[in-house]
Amino acid sequence: MLALNMEEFKQKLSSVKGILSDIHGVLYDSGEDGGIAIPGSVEALDRLRASGIPFRLCTNESQCSREILLRKLHRLGFKVSANEITSPPPVAVEVIRERNLRPHILVHPDAMSEFEGLDSKDPNCVLLGDAATAFTYEALNRAFVHLMQMEKPLIVSMGKGKYYFETDGIKLDVGTFAYALQYATDCQVEVIGKPSPRYFATALNDIGLSAQDSVLMIGDDIESDVGGSQACGMLGVLVRTGKYRPSAENHPRVRPDAIVNNFAQFVDLIIDSRQQ
Repeated sequence: MLALNMEEFKQKLSSVKGILSDIHGVLYDSGEDGGIAIPGSVEALDRLRASGIPFRLCTNESQCSREILLRKLHRLGFKVSANEITSPPPVAVEVIRERNLRPHILVHPDAMSEFEGLDSKDPNCVLLGDAATAFTYEALNRAFVHLMQMEKPLIVSMGKGKYYFETDGIKLDVGTFAYALQYATDCQVEVIGKPSPRYFATALNDIGLSAQDSVLMIGDDIESDVGGSQACGMLGVLVRTGKYRPSAENHPRVRPDAIVNNFAQFVDLIIDSRQQ
């Protein structure tokens, strides 16, 4: 483990009351073959659960429904329940209904079930998820045309990541397409997902905590996971798996509180801190 101030971090670690953990790139790497669990992560999650430390799996996964995500995790060996996961689609639906928005929806077909029942007639916003290969020119241009026809155009993006890692390499993420549409239309982008403070608050509320309660976030995205959590008052730990690149350790704006090699090492450290 690398910490900017080792002793200070160890002291903070022993008093952590709750943990938020990313899924993709921390617990497993996805891919066309169903993906693979990152070595040691299945057993580490079991150890974390057994420790009694409250945790929530806080993901920006919007390429599939929660049901499909849960099945994928179970297939990889993770003993995860639905109430342990916070993902963007339900939060986006909540925001859309609160504000009487009517979205033109551009998401992956595997995620469409999450948005059934939303009013999409005469859209007044565009809702984007990680549509992957469904981000065709035709689909993006259709979203662009809708935005240009709106009086107050708005893009609701389920995340702002630039790219992510799969077993066959790196892939463009939803944020790239959201901000390309913003560039073309000069409209506002509202992020539902990390690093949104509301999104972090939703995950923390589910375990009865707030960002002021000595909480830690671990993830492979230096900006959305680490920087986003730190901006809300949490500790941010960077993991050297998933989309991690060495350059993240010298990010010009974000300095992680600690850097760990993998999720298993992190879990061992936090459990050990309780036993000293």
